[in-house]
Amino acid sequence: MTKIIPSCSQCGMPNTYPDGALLICADCGYEWPIQQSSETNDDSESVIRDSNGNILSDGDSVVIIKDLKVKGSSITLKVGTKIKSIRLVGGDHEVDCKTDAGQFMLKACFLRKS
Repeated sequence: MTKIIPSCSQCGMPNTYPDGALLICADCGYEWPIQQSSETNDDSESVIRDSNGNILSDGDSVVIIKDLKVKGSSITLKVGTKIKSIRLVGGDHEVDCKTDAGQFMLKACFLRKS
């Protein structure tokens, strides 16, 4: 029987491996207990967390924690940009928001709740 190793709860990448009682993400280096991952898998679809692990909900204000280049454009979303009234959606890019530069879909791992 093959044991399924969950994706990283911090960055969402599937490149994780077990190390003793911990699961470790090879991409971002995040470590978490194995039993925690089995508990969060049940409701992982309904809970979206920011880069610090805070639960996000519709209407929250967030701050960008890293310069983000917009694909197919010369626009860069700068670190520290505050975004008001976010909307949570399904998929790889969980946050739908509007900025002065336009409307974007962002990953929650690049945002911090403010």
